Amino acid sequence: MSIALGAIADDFTGATALCNTLVKEGMGAVQVIGVPDGSIDLVGTDAVVVALKSRTAPGVRAVSM
Repeated sequence: MSIALGAIADDFTGATALCNTLVKEGMGAVQVIGVPDGSIDLVGTDAVVVALKSRTAPGVRAVSM
């Protein structure tokens, strides 16, 4: 397995928009909410997009995510 792209989005809608674009371009994309714990099956996945809530979090919290 080889992931070609990993991305971190600052919210759910941004992550969804990116995944939508990647899939339209032919990539297998998985979106996760928060940092994944390793139990997700990524077979056939080209890209993983992590959605955080850093946009609405206080600055110190956003940086620590």
